[in-house]
Amino acid sequence: MPELPEVQALVDFLGERVVGLAVTRVELGSFSVLKTFDPPPQALEGVPVDSVSRHGKFVDLDCDGVHLVFHLARAGWLRWSDAMPNTVLRPGKSPIALRVRFSDGSGFDLTEAGTKKRLAAYLVRDPKDVPGIATLGPDPLAEEFTRDAFAALLKGRRSQIKGLLRDQGFIAGIGNAYSDEILHAAKMSPFAMASSLDDEAVDRLYAALRETLTGAVAAASGKPAAELKDAKRAGMRVHGRTGEKCPVCGDVVREVSFADSSLQYCATCQTGGKPLADRRMSRLLK
Repeated sequence: MPELPEVQALVDFLGERVVGLAVTRVELGSFSVLKTFDPPPQALEGVPVDSVSRHGKFVDLDCDGVHLVFHLARAGWLRWSDAMPNTVLRPGKSPIALRVRFSDGSGFDLTEAGTKKRLAAYLVRDPKDVPGIATLGPDPLAEEFTRDAFAALLKGRRSQIKGLLRDQGFIAGIGNAYSDEILHAAKMSPFAMASSLDDEAVDRLYAALRETLTGAVAAASGKPAAELKDAKRAGMRVHGRTGEKCPVCGDVVREVSFADSSLQYCATCQTGGKPLADRRMSRLLK
Protein backbone atom coordinates (compact mmCIF):
# COMPACT_ATOMS: atom_id res chain seq x y z
CA MET A 1 0.00 0.00 0.00
CA PRO A 2 1.40 3.42 -0.90
CA GLU A 3 1.77 5.60 2.19
CA LEU A 4 2.55 9.27 2.73
CA PRO A 5 6.04 9.30 1.13
CA GLU A 6 4.97 7.46 -2.03
CA VAL A 7 1.72 9.41 -2.32
CA GLN A 8 3.64 12.68 -1.99
CA ALA A 9 6.03 11.50 -4.71
CA LEU A 10 3.05 10.67 -6.96
CA VAL A 11 1.60 14.13 -6.28
CA ASP A 12 4.91 15.77 -7.21
CA PHE A 13 5.25 13.52 -10.28
CA LEU A 14 1.77 14.38 -11.53
CA GLY A 15 2.09 18.04 -10.64
CA GLU A 16 5.12 18.41 -12.88
CA ARG A 17 3.31 16.79 -15.80
CA VAL A 18 -0.37 17.70 -15.77
CA VAL A 19 -0.81 21.15 -14.20
CA GLY A 20 -1.88 23.44 -17.05
CA LEU A 21 -3.08 20.58 -19.24
CA ALA A 22 -6.76 19.93 -19.85
CA VAL A 23 -8.47 16.65 -19.08
CA THR A 24 -9.85 15.27 -22.34
CA ARG A 25 -11.56 12.13 -21.06
CA VAL A 26 -12.15 10.02 -17.97
CA GLU A 27 -12.87 6.34 -18.65
CA LEU A 28 -14.10 3.77 -16.16
CA GLY A 29 -12.71 0.25 -16.28
CA SER A 30 -14.70 -0.62 -13.18
CA PHE A 31 -18.03 1.05 -12.46
CA SER A 32 -17.58 0.41 -8.74
CA VAL A 33 -14.37 2.46 -8.50
CA LEU A 34 -16.23 5.79 -8.74
CA LYS A 35 -17.97 6.42 -5.43
CA THR A 36 -19.83 9.58 -6.46
CA PHE A 37 -22.34 10.45 -9.20
CA ASP A 38 -22.49 14.27 -9.12
CA PRO A 39 -20.63 15.78 -10.87
CA PRO A 40 -20.30 13.06 -13.57
CA PRO A 41 -16.96 12.15 -15.20
CA GLN A 42 -17.93 14.19 -18.27
CA ALA A 43 -17.70 17.33 -16.12
CA LEU A 44 -13.90 17.12 -16.35
CA GLU A 45 -13.70 17.03 -20.14
CA GLY A 46 -11.91 20.12 -21.46
CA VAL A 47 -11.21 21.42 -17.95
CA PRO A 48 -7.62 22.43 -17.02
CA VAL A 49 -5.75 20.95 -14.05
CA ASP A 50 -4.95 23.76 -11.64
CA SER A 51 -3.05 21.80 -8.98
CA VAL A 52 -2.27 18.37 -7.56
CA SER A 53 -2.17 17.91 -3.80
CA ARG A 54 -2.26 15.29 -1.06
CA HIS A 55 -4.63 14.68 1.84
CA GLY A 56 -3.15 11.84 3.91
CA LYS A 57 -3.03 8.97 1.38
CA PHE A 58 -5.48 10.65 -1.02
CA VAL A 59 -4.35 12.29 -4.28
CA ASP A 60 -6.38 15.34 -5.34
CA LEU A 61 -6.43 16.80 -8.87
CA ASP A 62 -8.14 20.20 -8.75
CA CYS A 63 -9.64 20.83 -12.17
CA ASP A 64 -11.04 24.36 -12.03
CA GLY A 65 -12.95 23.64 -8.85
CA VAL A 66 -13.96 20.06 -9.63
CA HIS A 67 -11.73 17.63 -7.75
CA LEU A 68 -10.78 14.16 -8.93
CA VAL A 69 -9.70 12.47 -5.71
CA PHE A 70 -8.45 8.90 -5.47
CA HIS A 71 -7.12 6.50 -2.85
CA LEU A 72 -5.01 3.57 -4.05
CA ALA A 73 -5.85 1.32 -1.06
CA ARG A 74 -3.78 -1.82 -0.52
CA ALA A 75 -3.33 -3.14 -4.06
CA GLY A 76 -3.84 -0.09 -6.25
CA TRP A 77 -1.28 1.83 -8.25
CA LEU A 78 -0.89 4.59 -10.81
CA ARG A 79 0.57 3.77 -14.22
CA TRP A 80 1.69 6.79 -16.22
CA SER A 81 2.04 6.97 -20.01
CA ASP A 82 3.48 9.82 -22.07
CA ALA A 83 1.33 8.61 -24.97
CA MET A 84 -1.89 6.85 -24.02
CA PRO A 85 -3.26 4.11 -26.31
CA ASN A 86 -6.07 5.17 -28.63
CA THR A 87 -8.25 2.20 -27.73
CA VAL A 88 -11.19 2.93 -25.46
CA LEU A 89 -11.10 1.26 -22.07
CA ARG A 90 -13.64 -1.55 -21.79
CA PRO A 91 -15.06 -2.20 -18.33
CA GLY A 92 -14.16 -5.53 -16.74
CA LYS A 93 -11.57 -6.50 -19.34
CA SER A 94 -8.36 -5.58 -17.46
CA PRO A 95 -7.00 -4.61 -14.04
CA ILE A 96 -7.44 -0.95 -15.03
CA ALA A 97 -10.08 0.67 -12.84
CA LEU A 98 -9.92 4.22 -14.19
CA ARG A 99 -8.14 6.04 -17.02
CA VAL A 100 -7.52 9.76 -17.33
CA ARG A 101 -6.37 11.36 -20.59
CA PHE A 102 -4.81 14.81 -21.01
CA SER A 103 -4.64 17.31 -23.85
CA ASP A 104 -1.03 16.52 -24.83
CA GLY A 105 -1.82 12.81 -25.34
CA SER A 106 -0.44 11.69 -21.98
CA GLY A 107 -2.42 10.16 -19.16
CA PHE A 108 -2.57 7.62 -16.39
CA ASP A 109 -4.35 4.44 -15.43
CA LEU A 110 -5.33 3.49 -11.91
CA THR A 111 -4.86 -0.25 -11.58
CA GLU A 112 -5.71 -2.73 -8.86
CA ALA A 113 -4.43 -6.26 -8.38
CA GLY A 114 -6.23 -9.05 -6.52
CA THR A 115 -9.87 -9.78 -5.90
CA LYS A 116 -10.54 -7.30 -3.07
CA LYS A 117 -11.43 -4.13 -4.94
CA ARG A 118 -10.84 -1.23 -2.56
CA LEU A 119 -9.36 1.39 -4.85
CA ALA A 120 -11.71 4.38 -4.74
CA ALA A 121 -12.16 7.52 -6.83
CA TYR A 122 -14.40 10.51 -6.19
CA LEU A 123 -15.53 13.53 -8.19
CA VAL A 124 -16.42 16.31 -5.76
CA ARG A 125 -16.56 20.09 -5.56
CA ASP A 126 -14.89 20.10 -2.14
CA PRO A 127 -12.32 17.47 -1.05
CA LYS A 128 -13.94 17.42 2.38
CA ASP A 129 -16.98 15.82 0.72
CA VAL A 130 -14.86 12.64 0.55
CA PRO A 131 -15.64 10.73 3.77
CA GLY A 132 -12.06 9.58 4.31
CA ILE A 133 -10.70 13.11 3.99
CA ALA A 134 -13.30 14.66 6.26
CA THR A 135 -12.15 12.50 9.18
CA LEU A 136 -8.36 12.74 8.67
CA GLY A 137 -6.09 13.57 11.57
CA PRO A 138 -3.22 16.07 11.26
CA ASP A 139 -0.51 15.67 8.65
CA PRO A 140 2.68 14.52 10.45
CA LEU A 141 4.92 16.63 8.20
CA ALA A 142 2.94 19.84 8.61
CA GLU A 143 4.80 22.72 10.24
CA GLU A 144 2.18 22.97 12.98
CA PHE A 145 2.60 19.28 13.89
CA THR A 146 5.04 20.00 16.69
CA ARG A 147 6.32 17.76 19.45
CA ASP A 148 3.86 19.35 21.88
CA ALA A 149 0.96 18.86 19.46
CA PHE A 150 1.91 15.20 19.14
CA ALA A 151 2.14 14.80 22.91
CA ALA A 152 -1.33 16.32 23.30
CA LEU A 153 -2.73 13.75 20.85
CA LEU A 154 -1.15 10.89 22.80
CA LYS A 155 -2.28 12.07 26.21
CA GLY A 156 -4.78 9.73 27.79
CA ARG A 157 -4.97 7.42 24.77
CA ARG A 158 -5.22 3.86 26.08
CA SER A 159 -4.29 2.33 22.74
CA GLN A 160 -1.27 0.47 21.44
CA ILE A 161 1.07 2.84 19.66
CA LYS A 162 1.34 0.72 16.50
CA GLY A 163 -2.41 0.90 15.97
CA LEU A 164 -2.54 4.62 16.73
CA LEU A 165 0.13 5.46 14.17
CA ARG A 166 -1.92 3.63 11.53
CA ASP A 167 -5.20 5.28 12.53
CA GLN A 168 -5.92 7.87 9.83
CA GLY A 169 -8.19 9.77 12.19
CA PHE A 170 -5.25 10.14 14.61
CA ILE A 171 -2.47 10.97 12.13
CA ALA A 172 -2.90 11.08 8.35
CA GLY A 173 -0.75 9.12 5.92
CA ILE A 174 1.06 6.42 7.92
CA GLY A 175 0.34 2.75 7.25
CA ASN A 176 1.68 -0.64 8.23
CA ALA A 177 5.13 -0.30 6.71
CA TYR A 178 6.17 3.11 7.99
CA SER A 179 4.70 2.50 11.44
CA ASP A 180 7.06 -0.49 11.71
CA GLU A 181 9.97 1.69 10.56
CA ILE A 182 9.11 4.54 12.92
CA LEU A 183 8.84 2.26 15.94
CA HIS A 184 12.13 0.57 15.09
CA ALA A 185 13.86 3.95 14.83
CA ALA A 186 12.28 4.99 18.15
CA LYS A 187 13.38 1.72 19.81
CA MET A 188 9.81 1.16 20.98
CA SER A 189 7.56 -1.89 21.22
CA PRO A 190 4.66 -1.80 18.77
CA PHE A 191 2.39 -2.77 21.67
CA ALA A 192 3.46 -0.02 24.06
CA MET A 193 0.45 1.89 25.35
CA ALA A 194 0.32 5.52 24.23
CA SER A 195 -0.83 6.71 27.64
CA SER A 196 2.20 5.10 29.31
CA LEU A 197 4.84 7.02 27.34
CA ASP A 198 6.95 9.43 29.40
CA ASP A 199 8.41 12.65 28.03
CA GLU A 200 11.63 10.97 26.89
CA ALA A 201 9.70 8.29 24.99
CA VAL A 202 7.50 10.92 23.34
CA ASP A 203 10.65 12.79 22.29
CA ARG A 204 12.09 9.64 20.72
CA LEU A 205 8.88 8.73 18.97
CA TYR A 206 8.29 12.21 17.59
CA ALA A 207 11.86 12.48 16.31
CA ALA A 208 11.66 9.02 14.73
CA LEU A 209 8.34 9.84 13.08
CA ARG A 210 9.51 13.08 11.52
CA GLU A 211 12.95 11.77 10.51
CA THR A 212 11.62 8.52 9.03
CA LEU A 213 8.94 10.21 6.95
CA THR A 214 11.14 13.15 5.91
CA GLY A 215 13.86 10.76 4.80
CA ALA A 216 11.42 8.57 2.89
CA VAL A 217 9.88 11.57 1.13
CA ALA A 218 13.36 12.75 0.11
CA ALA A 219 14.28 9.25 -1.14
CA ALA A 220 11.08 9.00 -3.20
CA SER A 221 11.26 12.53 -4.59
CA GLY A 222 11.89 12.73 -8.32
CA LYS A 223 11.42 9.03 -8.97
CA PRO A 224 9.03 7.96 -11.75
CA ALA A 225 5.81 6.37 -10.58
CA ALA A 226 6.97 3.00 -11.92
CA GLU A 227 9.98 2.96 -9.56
CA LEU A 228 8.32 3.99 -6.30
CA LYS A 229 7.22 0.53 -5.13
CA ASP A 230 10.71 -0.94 -5.44
CA ALA A 231 12.26 2.14 -3.86
CA LYS A 232 9.94 1.83 -0.87
CA ARG A 233 10.83 -1.84 -0.33
CA ALA A 234 14.55 -1.13 -0.68
CA GLY A 235 14.38 1.56 2.00
CA MET A 236 12.77 -0.61 4.67
CA ARG A 237 14.98 -1.65 7.60
CA VAL A 238 12.61 -4.08 9.33
CA HIS A 239 9.25 -4.04 7.54
CA GLY A 240 8.95 -6.97 5.17
CA ARG A 241 12.34 -8.33 6.30
CA THR A 242 11.35 -11.21 8.58
CA GLY A 243 14.32 -13.51 9.18
CA GLU A 244 16.91 -11.00 8.00
CA LYS A 245 19.44 -9.24 10.22
CA CYS A 246 18.52 -5.98 11.90
CA PRO A 247 20.78 -3.33 10.32
CA VAL A 248 21.30 -1.70 13.72
CA CYS A 249 22.18 -4.58 16.07
CA GLY A 250 22.38 -7.69 13.90
CA ASP A 251 19.60 -9.57 15.69
CA VAL A 252 17.03 -11.38 13.55
CA VAL A 253 13.98 -9.38 12.45
CA ARG A 254 10.87 -11.03 13.88
CA GLU A 255 7.21 -11.01 12.91
CA VAL A 256 3.80 -10.98 14.55
CA SER A 257 0.98 -12.17 12.31
CA PHE A 258 -2.63 -11.04 12.28
CA ALA A 259 -5.62 -12.22 10.26
CA ASP A 260 -4.87 -10.03 7.24
CA SER A 261 -1.53 -8.37 7.98
CA SER A 262 1.70 -8.66 9.94
CA LEU A 263 4.24 -6.45 11.64
CA GLN A 264 8.00 -6.74 11.84
CA TYR A 265 10.30 -5.63 14.65
CA CYS A 266 13.67 -6.22 16.29
CA ALA A 267 13.48 -7.65 19.80
CA THR A 268 16.94 -6.37 20.79
CA CYS A 269 16.23 -2.81 19.63
CA GLN A 270 12.58 -2.56 20.63
CA THR A 271 11.49 -4.98 23.34
CA GLY A 272 14.50 -5.50 25.59
CA GLY A 273 15.41 -8.72 23.82
CA LYS A 274 12.05 -10.39 24.52
CA PRO A 275 10.20 -11.76 21.48
CA LEU A 276 6.56 -10.72 21.23
CA ALA A 277 4.04 -13.54 21.35
CA ASP A 278 1.78 -13.99 18.36
CA ARG A 279 -1.08 -11.48 18.65
CA ARG A 280 -3.56 -14.21 17.68
CA MET A 281 -2.76 -15.93 20.96
CA SER A 282 -3.71 -12.74 22.84
CA ARG A 283 -0.43 -12.81 24.76
CA LEU A 284 2.19 -10.05 24.63
CA LEU A 285 5.63 -10.14 26.14
CA LYS A 286 6.67 -6.58 26.83
